Amino acid sequence: MSNIPQLLVHDHEDNVGVVVVEGLTAGTEMLCVVTHDNSSFKLTAKHDVPIGHKIALKDIADGDTAIKYGEDIGKFVAAVGQGEHVHTQNLKTKRW
Repeated sequence: MSNIPQLLVHDHEDNVGVVVVEGLTAGTEMLCVVTHDNSSFKLTAKHDVPIGHKIALKDIADGDTAIKYGEDIGKFVAAVGQGEHVHTQNLKTKRW
């Protein structure tokens, strides 16, 4: 495992984190850092995920709220497993 964080999470209440490296591939055991207190944990990426995209930190059900930066950022429109890619195929804004 790298000692450079691959996933950043703002708050312990968040259920998604953001990929901060290029070329993240499925099967990578990521170093995940919680910026609120600089704690860390490990999580395995289930998909190739581009930089800037989100990954589920836990299993999430269809209809659940996405929490990033401690804030509601949208609604899941499909179930997502821990370590899976979170993007427009499974997450929609609540704005419209």
